[in-house]
Amino acid sequence: MWVAVKKAQGLVEANIIKSLLEAHGIPVELRYETAAALFGLTLDGLGEVEILVPENYVGYAKSVISKAEEKDGLDT
Repeated sequence: MWVAVKKAQGLVEANIIKSLLEAHGIPVELRYETAAALFGLTLDGLGEVEILVPENYVGYAKSVISKAEEKDGLDT
């Protein structure tokens, strides 16, 4: 089962987080509205992208994201 661990505003931000998690050996899937991605919409949640990981990686993924936000001052 895949679980959302973070919501990003747009595919650029989501792919940065995806790359970070994959670099730590965490499988990642992105879920988003195709129309929003095609037209680059980021208003009113239309560009929102859910970052999903397998259930057994949730704690580790949240820890990796949290440490990156603290270290780099990321506001993801």
